[in-house]
Amino acid sequence: MIELRGVGKDYVRGPETIAALDGVDLTIDRGEYLALVGPSGSGKSTLMNIIGCLDVPTRGSYRLRGIDTAALDDDALAEIRNREIGFIFQSFFLLPRKTALENVVQPLMYREIPHAERIEQAIAALEKVGLNDRMQHLPNELSGGQRQRVAIARAMVGTPLLLLADEPTGNLDSRTAGEILDLFSELNALGHTILIVTHEQSIAARCGRMVAVSDGRLTPDHRPTHGS
Repeated sequence: MIELRGVGKDYVRGPETIAALDGVDLTIDRGEYLALVGPSGSGKSTLMNIIGCLDVPTRGSYRLRGIDTAALDDDALAEIRNREIGFIFQSFFLLPRKTALENVVQPLMYREIPHAERIEQAIAALEKVGLNDRMQHLPNELSGGQRQRVAIARAMVGTPLLLLADEPTGNLDSRTAGEILDLFSELNALGHTILIVTHEQSIAARCGRMVAVSDGRLTPDHRPTHGS
């Protein structure tokens, strides 16, 4: 589903060129549960941005579902982000004046889907993350864990190819973080392809596969024996 070959990413800062990624090869199959782990500055955020079509490689190739993303213009990349990738962030990024249901409906507003069907899909997504009784609540009326569940429902509505989670438990206490990770495991068991970006080995160990990033390069894959 996802194939990166020889991917590099350079940033020019004054007279200096910095290689954030250098020769990255990575394949992710449909239905995988993968952790991308590394310290700050390792290149994992740059790699996440490329996989999420938020950035493009300086060299090498990135194919999503067999499509070479280098051949796509900005509008086509935006379309992929809207339809093929669901984003989940540490800070939730919910619209404060909209209810949980309205937040989840939001990504569907840019698709040619009838209003009633959009509502139906959003309700189904919220039910899947266990928020049946919180759909009409505003974000400030929800706990941190509930807000992240809304963000996950928003990411998965419309059935994207990939759920991309960037430090999704960073603002949560350990108990709530465990609940969110349990939810990711449940979603993966239902067939969702999930990539978690984290600096915490304990979170990465709960995924079916772990790829470490160091100085812009990948270390060999590690698959925990307990799987996902």
